[in-house]
Amino acid sequence: MKTLLLSRRARSETGQVHPAGVVAGRGEEAGIRRARSIVWRARLSVWLLMVAVAATSCAVPAPSLIPPTATQSGPVLTPTVASQPVPGGPTLLRAGMTLRDVIDVGSMSVMMALNPVDGKLYYLQPSSGVNRVDLGPPATSSLVAGAINFPGNAAGLTFGPDGTLYVVSNLPTTGHMTRATVTRGESDATGNYTWSTLAATDPYPLSETNFDHLYNGMTVSPDGKWLFVNAGARTDHGEVEDAHGVFPNTRDVPLTTKIFRLPTDAQNLKLPNDDAALNTLGVVYARGTRNAYSMAFAPNGDLFAIDNGPDADYPDELNWIRQGLNYGFPWRFGTQDNKQQFPNYDSSQDKLLNPDFVAVQSGSYKNDPTFPKPPPGITFTDPVQNLGPAATQYRADDGTAHDAAAEGKSLYTFTPHRSPLGLVFVTDAQLPADLRPAGASLSAFVLSFGAAGGTLTDKGQDLLHLMLTKQGNNYQAVTTQIARGFSNPIGSVLIGNHLYVLDYGGKGELWEITFQ
Repeated sequence: MKTLLLSRRARSETGQVHPAGVVAGRGEEAGIRRARSIVWRARLSVWLLMVAVAATSCAVPAPSLIPPTATQSGPVLTPTVASQPVPGGPTLLRAGMTLRDVIDVGSMSVMMALNPVDGKLYYLQPSSGVNRVDLGPPATSSLVAGAINFPGNAAGLTFGPDGTLYVVSNLPTTGHMTRATVTRGESDATGNYTWSTLAATDPYPLSETNFDHLYNGMTVSPDGKWLFVNAGARTDHGEVEDAHGVFPNTRDVPLTTKIFRLPTDAQNLKLPNDDAALNTLGVVYARGTRNAYSMAFAPNGDLFAIDNGPDADYPDELNWIRQGLNYGFPWRFGTQDNKQQFPNYDSSQDKLLNPDFVAVQSGSYKNDPTFPKPPPGITFTDPVQNLGPAATQYRADDGTAHDAAAEGKSLYTFTPHRSPLGLVFVTDAQLPADLRPAGASLSAFVLSFGAAGGTLTDKGQDLLHLMLTKQGNNYQAVTTQIARGFSNPIGSVLIGNHLYVLDYGGKGELWEITFQ
């Protein structure tokens, strides 16, 4: 699930492919590397790790878990009532919800989006291309753009307000390199697309690990002028990844760990692997993200992005993305320091490490005297503060598991390794009152692909509702679980009072949840 989603840990110790790695790629088997690179490594390495354990030999601050500073306004959520309308399907956790198994789209489908012009759902199956769903009944699926239209492995798609389709793909090149291409599709009256290249990166070094998150998540600004594109990390936590000696001492590079903002009318825009040149182009919108696989604009115009944490028990994040800010990677996860940056780091004393995860198994958590210092004068921006009650587990310095909300504390943002994805905001008055925004608050849904390992009991694979309220220069969220038991959900679209959820695992079902 990594290349497609959040390339965080593409595989668990059992060899399970995580969505984040779906798009990653070089060529071991395109499908497997792709699945690695998007979801599990970035958040996508995508398993949620949370609170850092400070090694006694390192001057590392304890996890920043603070009591909530404000209460959430708005109506109280409907009490939990568990039901499983479809045998073997997800369990619904509130009254007034119904479930329909719309159609089997096949496993390893990665992204889903709504075309605002024709009102249809579209999903990306990297091996075949872009498919359109007619919700029926009966529901049908048809291919509208084959994979041949996209250079390399298609990893993400989105629509502009005028119905223009954007697809990002990643193509391994010679010399253990890769390059990303954003392709623009404009449809005619018959629904046929004419394709052109909006932008392409120069080749940049692969790490040839599960941590090649590549380019995946995208969204278009409400005015249709800008395309925001996630450039995922090529490392798990900023360590040296030299591709088996091909790129000595190489960590992340200028074309990774950023959110780019590209003009939607650009033609063949070249993105160089050079910081100064990228700054001159004015295309870098935000820095310090690991794998922002899912991005969405709220109704008030604020841009939010999910960011998946590393192979250690640091939190996964929800960030309010603003131009020019730095979100901390690789020096910080949540509000906790990456301990490997400190000269006396001893991984044998690090209680946040679990042998389930690839980066721990490979020994990439180690004493690292050449770990780079943070940019001078930079203040890192905190993720959204989660007040709970859901998704607030963390690991303390002594290795014990805790729940921040149960302790009257908050977390920045989600339980480690949950691999959050599928962020959508509520805008329709057809939703029940307790799921609609109240006053200046924002209402959203977010999925969890699920943890590939670890010992925290919150494994995700569920649907959360978030009620977000701005507090000072950031947001805090009241987070409630409203469905569980999906098979690696990876994308969602909200149409009226119907939430459509794309499952990456199992048979690849498309579910419809209706809120009465």
